[in-house]
Amino acid sequence: MTSGTMIGIVTFIYLGAFSCLLVGRLLDKKRLANAAFLGAVGGFALLTAGLVLRWRESYAMGIGHVPLSNFYESLVFFSWATTLITFAGIRGETRNRVLTFIMPAAALMLGYASFSPGIDSSIQPLIPALKSNWLAIHVITCFLGYASFIVASVFGIFMLRNGHTLSGRHPWGEMFYRCVMIGFVFFTVGILTGSVWAHVAWGRYWGWDPKETWALITWLLYAAVLHEKVRSGRVTGRVIMLSFAGLLSVLFTYIGVNYLPGLHSYL
Repeated sequence: MTSGTMIGIVTFIYLGAFSCLLVGRLLDKKRLANAAFLGAVGGFALLTAGLVLRWRESYAMGIGHVPLSNFYESLVFFSWATTLITFAGIRGETRNRVLTFIMPAAALMLGYASFSPGIDSSIQPLIPALKSNWLAIHVITCFLGYASFIVASVFGIFMLRNGHTLSGRHPWGEMFYRCVMIGFVFFTVGILTGSVWAHVAWGRYWGWDPKETWALITWLLYAAVLHEKVRSGRVTGRVIMLSFAGLLSVLFTYIGVNYLPGLHSYL
């Protein structure tokens, strides 16, 4: 079985897990929700194996590199990172609530990567700009930041739906803040390592490339989220709406700027 086949299968495992979670919540069937969680864990394990296998396949072709070099691989890793953050940072019933949102999002990324005719899933040699040890550090930290911001937005939705922004401290608010903070740290490291890499590759730390510019906008938006939360002392509706603006900026930073000319157009 190839890595591409394994990754494509995970799409359907995640969709199945989402369906079971949804039905389990609607019918209040805890066993069904628990089975869905086990399915999600199994899908995550298979996706991890697929990424490792793709890495090994690249070495077997004589062009070995981490699977983080093109749009297909970035979508797969984005899905993996989002699921990882959910599993690693959330426990109990809340985790299943979050997975109800994360599973379809992760499946969408994998499905688009695996089955879209416009995406090339073949393993290709690295372009010269990517032949650097900074590749893994920069891309991994950026996507862990993106993933944390997505999970934070889910908690933001929970709070808005249940009116908890009008009350004092709430566990969902604490999880929202924690996810934003973790994402902000990862994303900051990603920007800094990218800046160092740019200096090594092109002799300058910052060049106002579209991806760099929108990464800075995203960073500033989430800095504003953290500032507003500290200022107000709780997660207010304003804080959550700022985080939604930050998430839209994340999506444009990741996908939108690829349609603009720039040094990051290979993603």
